[in-house]
Amino acid sequence: MTPMKIVMVGQGAFGQKHLDAIAKIAGIQVVSLCGGSAATTSEVAQKRGIPHWTTSLAESLAQPGVEAAIIASPTPLHTAQGLQCLEAGKHVHIEIPIADNLADAQRLVDAQRRTGLVAMAGHTRRFNPSHQWIHKRILAGELKIQQMDVQT
Repeated sequence: MTPMKIVMVGQGAFGQKHLDAIAKIAGIQVVSLCGGSAATTSEVAQKRGIPHWTTSLAESLAQPGVEAAIIASPTPLHTAQGLQCLEAGKHVHIEIPIADNLADAQRLVDAQRRTGLVAMAGHTRRFNPSHQWIHKRILAGELKIQQMDVQT
């Protein structure tokens, strides 16, 4: 089986969580890491055995055989990077939120429809049993959200 070749965009906490998960999935090969800092990007790439690293998304997407990208960069970059991936003919998974505003989110939807590629937002915590338990209680009217905090 030929592995699916992907680009990881973002060398920080969320990018590394995705790299942890990918390491457990057969048939996926991260061929390039694109990050915002040359020092930390090269360090993460070396530690994870990723053969290519750069701070240029175009350079990452141009690596031979790349089919898709996972975007786990800072939120203000999501729209532009998602559009760049789609325009380069690559499927894309964008960490939440996919955009800072509705207009940018719509631009991503329009690009997905135009290209026919897979473009998805990542929010896998909804499958976490503790999140499902709370969600069911909220839907049943047993609990009400008073405050929501998010930690990484």
